[in-house]
Amino acid sequence: MGSFSIWHWLIVLLIVVMVFGTKKLKNIGGDLGGAVKGFKDGMKEGGSAAVDDKPVGPAGQVTNAQSVDKASDKTTIDVEARQKS
Repeated sequence: MGSFSIWHWLIVLLIVVMVFGTKKLKNIGGDLGGAVKGFKDGMKEGGSAAVDDKPVGPAGQVTNAQSVDKASDKTTIDVEARQKS
């Protein structure tokens, strides 16, 4: 009762093919395979990059918005949030 026989799996497979169709199942399989391949490639790149990186010291703290370097002002946008009335 705990395990399914081959006939149970064949019936389930037949129902799935009838519901989704073979073309959609093929596309789902291809998408899933591509996602797994991309994940594996990302894990390989992440592992090699961690070895090459140098240790980084503690980050600096900005205490006043006026003391920000003028060169970085060209790439940042100052936005003031207002509440709707």
